[in-house]
Amino acid sequence: MTRNQAEYFFEEGCFILELLNDPAEPDLSIARARVPAGTTTHWHRLQGTRERYLILQGKGRVEVGDDAPCNVTVGDMVNIPPMTLQRISNTDTEDLIFLAICSPRFQRQNYLSG
Repeated sequence: MTRNQAEYFFEEGCFILELLNDPAEPDLSIARARVPAGTTTHWHRLQGTRERYLILQGKGRVEVGDDAPCNVTVGDMVNIPPMTLQRISNTDTEDLIFLAICSPRFQRQNYLSG
């Protein structure tokens, strides 16, 4: 199992705990993301990486590309194609927690703000 020992704040505006992100497994990464109540992440996109959000806790509103904003809650899956602008807002009073599942694996150099 590959995992950083500590959650860290990422410039996107949320907290990340890497569960799987290993160069030996380049096809996939999984991170737990935590967005505090009342917070909206920054607009961003991932170059060459498809991302999926699997909502584990809380409620939010996700904006993906030209699609209309969509409310999300526990059990919802959001599919985000590569190079698609995205952000998510926590609309609840508790933390919004979701898995960020990336293929191929997330690499910092593929993150593009705004």
